[in-house]
Amino acid sequence: MFYYYEKDGKILASDHSDLPYAPGTPRAGEPIYYLVEGDPILGRGSFKVTAPGQLLAPHSLEVLDASRLPQLELDEALSAALEAGQLTAVNTGRMGWESILTAAPNTGKKRVHILAIGDVGSTLLTGLKLLGGDVISTIGICDLSDQITARWEFEMGQINLPWDYNAFPDVEVVKPENLFDCDVFVFVASKGIPPVGSQVKDVRMAQFENNAAIVKTYARMARKANFQGLWCAVSDPVDPLAKTAYLESNKDEDGNWDGKGLRPEQVQGYGLGVMNARAAYFAKKDEKLASFLTEGRSFGPHGTGLFIANSIENYNEEISQELTHKTVTANLVMREIGFKPYVAPALSSGALSILLTLRGEWHCGSVFLDGIFMGCKNRYTPAGVETELLPHIPDPLFAHIQEAADHLKTIL
Repeated sequence: MFYYYEKDGKILASDHSDLPYAPGTPRAGEPIYYLVEGDPILGRGSFKVTAPGQLLAPHSLEVLDASRLPQLELDEALSAALEAGQLTAVNTGRMGWESILTAAPNTGKKRVHILAIGDVGSTLLTGLKLLGGDVISTIGICDLSDQITARWEFEMGQINLPWDYNAFPDVEVVKPENLFDCDVFVFVASKGIPPVGSQVKDVRMAQFENNAAIVKTYARMARKANFQGLWCAVSDPVDPLAKTAYLESNKDEDGNWDGKGLRPEQVQGYGLGVMNARAAYFAKKDEKLASFLTEGRSFGPHGTGLFIANSIENYNEEISQELTHKTVTANLVMREIGFKPYVAPALSSGALSILLTLRGEWHCGSVFLDGIFMGCKNRYTPAGVETELLPHIPDPLFAHIQEAADHLKTIL
């Protein structure tokens, strides 16, 4: 049996009859917030519900697979809300969960700020400038070097269509103290990238310690600014750095968790987009791998632990393993050619995926799930983050997804 309450003008639902809220009555066409329990740190904050069983297993990897979810029969009101895409699960274990009820999302064009305008940042900036006019109002850029930001403000200001001079978002220099006066913050800062020709095998993880220190600084700045927008982690290693931003923003000055920082759904890792695109590149060149183009999926982190499925309905372990290997090692191939592999990541994982996010469209990225940031197909909706719900994930593939999650848990 389900019970309904009202708080801040919103309808809450629960299977508990003794919650300290005023009784409520579901109203047709209005959203319902279903209260679930969860760990205050490692549990999901809130998300869009697409299957009843997700209410019983809200924080686990099973939310990706309808066949692995427990059965739950909803009443008429909850069923109607789910069908209308208006059912949101909210973790009451997380401090400040009530703020979700009164949040007023910005439905207009977004102000985007980019931190660090190096090779990746400048390429990502170019992509957002040329392709983001429909969803971006302005782009702010910030870097340690005033010379670099002056250059790119000057360059970007001279990119225009003839006689349609407002088609692209304007680019302006932003001071560090104003970095979080925006709707979308893109973290592209990095330190100590191994040079081309180095003997470092796992280039991404070699950057973790240095880049995590930078993330901590800006996560605390986001906390101080009470940032309510989207934090996009683009620097390597993407997924652990996304978790670093989430965790560090929720600690007080003494390093104690207080939950007053970024909500987990405010952070997303942008590294899976290029891995998915690399898989497509190889699939186009080999008929044996071509099933990926119409039936495949990508899961996991940007690097070790990633797994490419050739097909969901016609899964083949051998083909999937081959495609995964080609995808994971593609960056090393570029280094062997003699160049840093940054253009495709900056565009496929960065600019293109961020724009899909802002448009509310499906994209590849890492969302908070099972205590880590897990790469999967997802999109942002008025009811919260929605992860793709597949009818059935084959057992070998699900084992790879679980293995990826377990690997990420050993890092952070």
